[in-house]
Amino acid sequence: MEALRRMIETQGVGIGKDIVKVDMFLNHRIDTGLLFRMGEAWAEAFREDAPDVVLTVEASGIAMAVAAAHALGDLPVVFAKKSATVVQNDAMLQAPVYSFTHKTQNIIRLDRRYLPEGSRVLIIDDFLADGEAVRGMMALCEQAGAHPVGVGIAVEKGFQPGGKRLREAGVKVLSLAIVDGIEDGIILLRPEEG
Repeated sequence: MEALRRMIETQGVGIGKDIVKVDMFLNHRIDTGLLFRMGEAWAEAFREDAPDVVLTVEASGIAMAVAAAHALGDLPVVFAKKSATVVQNDAMLQAPVYSFTHKTQNIIRLDRRYLPEGSRVLIIDDFLADGEAVRGMMALCEQAGAHPVGVGIAVEKGFQPGGKRLREAGVKVLSLAIVDGIEDGIILLRPEEG
């Protein structure tokens, strides 16, 4: 997606060899015009798959999931929580997820009622590195008896195995920008296919 690529090139910062810092416009401060164009791109790609709910993980994926859900006709958005609360019970779906960015293991949780059996689920997230968050959300879908129809990602780290593994497993993945590497703080983007 050209608009996202342009923002990454002008405002993104590469840290070390594996951190893509885009919080100025994507996940700490959000460029809302870009956000809704991203939602439209995912909607265009997944509309024929007929999702009826959008799933993400708190917190960075929520805005993107809302944008995609709105563009798909105001579908409901469900987000998995990363920590337990007093209102959660034994009916919670749970899956372990290792965070590449935070270097921590989380248990993501979701109330079974929010992901009804038979739901057609579009998974949306801000980053795809090793694929842990996506695999965790797919595990929640499996526990619920829901069907993941695809995965929409804002920024994929193409130099890490997550995207490749998902595609090889037959998962439909649309990453709006793919990073091939970082050199001297410069984020190197993969050319768009066209």
